[in-house]
Amino acid sequence: MFVDMKSVRIVTTIAELRAEIARWRDSGDTIGLVPTMGALHAGHLSLVRQTQNRCARTIASIFVNPAQFAPHEDFDRYPRMLESDAEKLSQAKIDLIFAPTVAEMYPKGFASRIDVDGPSVGLESDFRPHFFGGVATVVAKLLISAMPDFAIFGEKDYQQLLVIRRLTADLGLPIEIGGGPIIREDDGLAMSSRNAYLNAGQRKIAGHLNRILSETAHRVCSGKTIAAAETQARDELLGVGFDSIDYVAIRDAVTLERIETVARDARILAAVKIGGTRLIDNMAV
Repeated sequence: MFVDMKSVRIVTTIAELRAEIARWRDSGDTIGLVPTMGALHAGHLSLVRQTQNRCARTIASIFVNPAQFAPHEDFDRYPRMLESDAEKLSQAKIDLIFAPTVAEMYPKGFASRIDVDGPSVGLESDFRPHFFGGVATVVAKLLISAMPDFAIFGEKDYQQLLVIRRLTADLGLPIEIGGGPIIREDDGLAMSSRNAYLNAGQRKIAGHLNRILSETAHRVCSGKTIAAAETQARDELLGVGFDSIDYVAIRDAVTLERIETVARDARILAAVKIGGTRLIDNMAV
């Protein structure tokens, strides 16, 4: 069905999405897709603007994907705020919102799952082995449903971005996958819907993550070994108040393979926990 909310149209079924896109295609329009899980912030809206600069029509999808959450994770409490998200997207002059139900994306009898190796191996998958299979499956469904010319994903989820690029290439989908730069708070914390979980004390600690990663990258570029720099970063993160560190790793920026030096493009990636909240961040080295 079509829903009119804050002057932006929302479709909830794949059939309606495809019908609208077909009308645009008949007019010669190019199509851009911004997949999200909602709880939109300035980072999401920057992806919308980049897509609008590339394409005649821009769609934002809003779907909290249960397939990428483990039973102990925050699926049930993940923020769902369709009305305020629609207002933000209306102000951004989005052309259409696709907001399917779980039953629409995973109908009764759904039995398929996409697994991607390559850039998905290690880092996130060491701690969330279910994650990339769930991401790959839902992103494949979104891309195949919309078949946009261009789809964009934020670089905050850098490993995810590489997995989606690998997926798109491997399936032969004629879709360009763009990466949007990380949008940060004034203290450098990467914008994330999960930042809302932090209390005032935790939020102050969280602001050290970006600083420590930046200093670690600088140390490596100044001659410190990668192993020593990673160890120092872990110690510093624990020292400023993070409760645990899943990983701090400097990897090849294209393959995410381990490297001994930064003679080629590299990326530092981290996942940390504070209270019940898990934060990720990354930057070029």
